[in-house]
Amino acid sequence: MPTFTKRSAFPAPVEELFGWHRRSGALERLTPPWERVDVVERNGGIENGGRVRTRVKFGPFRLPWISEHHDYEKNVQFRDTMLVGPFRSFVHSHRFFPGSELEDQIDYELPLGGFIAAGAIARKLQRGFDYRHALTRSDLARHATFADRPRLRIAITGASGLVGRALWAFLTTGGHSVDQLKRDALTPAALEGVDVVVNLAGESIAGKRWDELQKWEIVHSRVNLTQRLVAAMLAMPTPPKLLISASATGVYGSRGDELLTEASSTGTDFLGDLCNRWEVATDPAQHRGIRVVNLRLGVVLTAAGGAMDKLLTPFKLGVGGVLGGGRQYMSWIGLDDLVYAVHHAIFTETLSGPVLAVSPTAPTNREFTKTLGRVLWRPTIVPMPAFAMRMAFGEVADAALLASQRCAPTKLLGSGFQFTHPELEQTVRWTLGR
Repeated sequence: MPTFTKRSAFPAPVEELFGWHRRSGALERLTPPWERVDVVERNGGIENGGRVRTRVKFGPFRLPWISEHHDYEKNVQFRDTMLVGPFRSFVHSHRFFPGSELEDQIDYELPLGGFIAAGAIARKLQRGFDYRHALTRSDLARHATFADRPRLRIAITGASGLVGRALWAFLTTGGHSVDQLKRDALTPAALEGVDVVVNLAGESIAGKRWDELQKWEIVHSRVNLTQRLVAAMLAMPTPPKLLISASATGVYGSRGDELLTEASSTGTDFLGDLCNRWEVATDPAQHRGIRVVNLRLGVVLTAAGGAMDKLLTPFKLGVGGVLGGGRQYMSWIGLDDLVYAVHHAIFTETLSGPVLAVSPTAPTNREFTKTLGRVLWRPTIVPMPAFAMRMAFGEVADAALLASQRCAPTKLLGSGFQFTHPELEQTVRWTLGR
């Protein structure tokens, strides 16, 4: 029976390292972004008898995987054994040692002997656990930055989205209580006892061609929802102390190579007007004395979904290339750094108003294309001309794909925030496990 082992030291007491693993979002946080694992059902935690049912991408298939936890000993160990899944057997032992070391050991048996797949499985485990240990180390360090602050109750709209899921997982592993706010339940009662509201809800900008109905959906899902959320907060005798509400770099319109900061003027096209109205919808909360942060998001990069997920297939097939002329700037941020930026904003009282959540380095589309091709070892010689993009995507092409925004996160950097992956290639390699 093959065995895989990975052992590392971590920058936190062993009690905190163990506690991080036993909290709600640990499984989601530990899942590499290039893997597709959907949690279907949980019964209990990592204590004896706890079970988790997932669906796992295994080659071209989506397979069920059911695990049961056992041999739980607080701050010392726990194990989980596969009851249903693609292996003949699979036992994962998590052992914790004084000095804050963690050892993950996998004892597994492949079906039908598995001689051909043995090397691939060993490499897959190495790649995955290198990521898991690095991510755990990074998360623990971020939580330690504000370890002296009280644990908070935080409510999130859009918690089922790409950013919301990652934020929920990170905050819960830090000991915070996180509520998932539903769009049809934005009431004072739903916010009772909440310290912080993070507003991430919104219809996808580039999910469909824009007609008048789609534009209305986009506006309604952002502006009207934010108005309702703020109204619920203002109806409370003691409202939450902080509202972090998403916005986007689209607020500036297309600005060529102009360097944009939070102090720059905003645009007047559809996205510029949308983001302006989105931010203005939070003004009544600010007037009430609630601290408001309007987080202007760049393109969020992660292999788990979003823009990069759509790009990976054509690039892997060798048919990726520049969009339009390729000279337009793309302001971006890695998903983990975005989660860390929200966490930083929660505890940094000096941050308020517009705050750019973008990496310090903004490449052109051509630079981004070449970087992704280099990491994937694929050519990038099939451009998509602007006229073809307009035919395919309509108004979305000019407003979202060909627009140029070269943004600098002056407020984040000025408040002491440090990016984990500030460089594009570093981020791409991290999220793809390469």
